[in-house]
Amino acid sequence: MTGMSNTLHSLKPTSRRPLHGLMVLLVEDSLTAGEAVRLMCITSGARLRRADCMTSARRHLRIYRPDVAIVDMGLPDGDGAELISELAQASPRTQTIIGLSADPSRATAAMKAGADSFIEKPLNSVAGFQSAILMNLPNHRRPMDIRLLPDLAFQADQRALQEDLVHALDLLNNKEGAQPSYLAAFIAGVARTASDPTLEQAAERYLTTQNRSDLRTALTEFLAEKIAV
Repeated sequence: MTGMSNTLHSLKPTSRRPLHGLMVLLVEDSLTAGEAVRLMCITSGARLRRADCMTSARRHLRIYRPDVAIVDMGLPDGDGAELISELAQASPRTQTIIGLSADPSRATAAMKAGADSFIEKPLNSVAGFQSAILMNLPNHRRPMDIRLLPDLAFQADQRALQEDLVHALDLLNNKEGAQPSYLAAFIAGVARTASDPTLEQAAERYLTTQNRSDLRTALTEFLAEKIAV
């Protein structure tokens, strides 16, 4: 693993691929958000590893140390702030730690835990993604020439979106499953990525009322619409 790390670090960033040579660990349970980050890493020249929960992320971290860690604040097995704190206090420290959430109010918790930056979902700006990483890297890991800001915006991957919605329905139908706070945050994040305010509002109402029927109806209708498309 050391050999791979040395090989990656020998790759130099360029104006077109400013993240060339970087290893990114994404800790995110949403397939939709994960696919967006994958495409942005490909465009930017970074190599990506994924984990869908804190337990999986810790297994990854026992094997290698990424240059960049992007951690969703709401994970199925705990609060992302806990993992951010572990990464920030590790020696050697991960160079860039970024908190991620559809809820902008979670930025404070991410920064207090030790994050260097915070990205609000949906992830649809390549330039914003690159900037959140580059601004916290040492000078020798940044492109020396003028960075060409890509005029690109990614749409949500429809297959990943459908899988996220089916997963959310499964969690909702399992009364012994996910906590309401986690489920509401997960669905709100997916809804924001899909630019659907109706579903996002239903998720927010569920957090207060815990009315499964209302949220199930909103999810079912939105899923039927996506399958029809």
